[in-house]
Amino acid sequence: MSIKIISWNVNGIRACLKKGFAEFVEAEQPDILCLQEIKAFPAQVPYEFPSEYQVIWNPAKKPGYSGTLMATKLPILRQEMGIGIEKHDQEGRVIAVEHPDFWMVTVYTPNSKNELQRLPYRSEEWDVDFLAYMKKLEQSKPVVFCGDLNVAHQEIDLANPRSNHKNAGFTDEERAGFDNIVEAGFVDSFRALHPDELGAYSWWSYRAAARTRNVGWRIDYVCLSPTLRPDLEQAFIRQDVMGSDHCPVGAVLHSTKRQGI
Repeated sequence: MSIKIISWNVNGIRACLKKGFAEFVEAEQPDILCLQEIKAFPAQVPYEFPSEYQVIWNPAKKPGYSGTLMATKLPILRQEMGIGIEKHDQEGRVIAVEHPDFWMVTVYTPNSKNELQRLPYRSEEWDVDFLAYMKKLEQSKPVVFCGDLNVAHQEIDLANPRSNHKNAGFTDEERAGFDNIVEAGFVDSFRALHPDELGAYSWWSYRAAARTRNVGWRIDYVCLSPTLRPDLEQAFIRQDVMGSDHCPVGAVLHSTKRQGI
């Protein structure tokens, strides 16, 4: 049995619906689909997921901003919205769902913003508290978390590392936050299977034909607890899928133990 997990920052689900979102879901048939930056409340979205999915929404309190969604075909034992800390949980950035064999988490990490206005909050508070929450979940079951983490971890993960060294998404502080994720044992699924692949980006600026020239960043991830590493069968980036300034990323886990598929 295999479980296909796909994560996509859609940069507004209503806009993405006009650019092939439904056709993408139909073609890919993910077992779990995690979306970030949905920018909408459920009643505002003119789309119904196929009936085999259970759909969980966590929109931001602020209209038209942030927000996450998870659609899953697997049995749901429990679900949690946010990480249980009020200062972090106003923007709809996390959904955690307990499946029979693992926790599935979608996350939209705060951007440090222009002039790094939000870097202290992001690096000193959010990154620390989110990782602690992942480790807390891991005490009961292995964890898969995916989403827009708003950081390119290594120089290989963006086209122009030198000119972006002090820009949001590639500061020393943000990269250290991802170092801490790795040091805590979590596996970057794409780099586990494609350690040296160049040009593997998941986000491109709308400026200067960046996507056409593949001047991008890899800031979207699927990460797993180390006990799930033997089950990792595939890790992929769907660079040909349009509809957002991000493209979908994903992983396939294989195990005869998996239930509910």
